[in-house]
Amino acid sequence: QVQLVESGGGLVQPGGSLRLSCAASGSFFSLYTMGWYRQAPGNQRELVARIASGGTTNYADSVKGRFTISRDNAKNTVYLQMDSLKPEDTAVYYCNANARISITQAASSYWGQGTQVTVSS
Repeated sequence: QVQLVESGGGLVQPGGSLRLSCAASGSFFSLYTMGWYRQAPGNQRELVARIASGGTTNYADSVKGRFTISRDNAKNTVYLQMDSLKPEDTAVYYCNANARISITQAASSYWGQGTQVTVSS
């Protein structure tokens, strides 16, 4: 199985920055795309950014130019640098990873527990 542990959330003023980290652990054959999703109260969970194992990235239009996703494959860790934060960025942020447990099994999707990000003055 794959465990994802997020860290780095908190309270920040508008215009501020936060960096989220998500470390994958457990027994798995390979990690593929990793990403960050968020869910605000009353809203559906939405993609924020994702990064393939080779480094290709995708961003939601609402965060382009403000957020940067990166990963350290040696540490099985994905990061989300969030700059110029806005109140509408307030949400629970979830880490997601697609991983294959063994060479004989198809890849599955795994989720972290979530970390709260609050942007408020």
